[in-house]
Amino acid sequence: QVQLVESGGGLVQAGGSLRLSCAASGRTFSSYAMGWFRQSPGKEREVVAPISGSGGGIYYASSAKGRFTITRDNAKNTVSLQMNSLNPADTAVYYCAAHRLNYDGVYVSPTYDYWGQGTQVTVSS
Repeated sequence: QVQLVESGGGLVQAGGSLRLSCAASGRTFSSYAMGWFRQSPGKEREVVAPISGSGGGIYYASSAKGRFTITRDNAKNTVSLQMNSLNPADTAVYYCAAHRLNYDGVYVSPTYDYWGQGTQVTVSS
């Protein structure tokens, strides 16, 4: 069982930055592919940036490429999402997720095993 707790959401003006963090419980954090997802009202949950267990593999959705950076610290059981140049289209609830893999890979599918409670990000114009 993995518990995930997100933090760092909030209200920011367009062009601003936010850093989301996710703290995970458990002793085998590096065995889990991690990912950030987001969901806006009336829309399906979408992948933002997943990362492999070692951190060596990363994928960015086209909406995140060049503006967001995902990192993980396996010693601290944390994964972070640095978001720059935010715009109102980035307004959503952001979720951290964990998926157990038996190989070191990036998991892009939304069918993750564990999810955090989500943190609201609101970007004003």
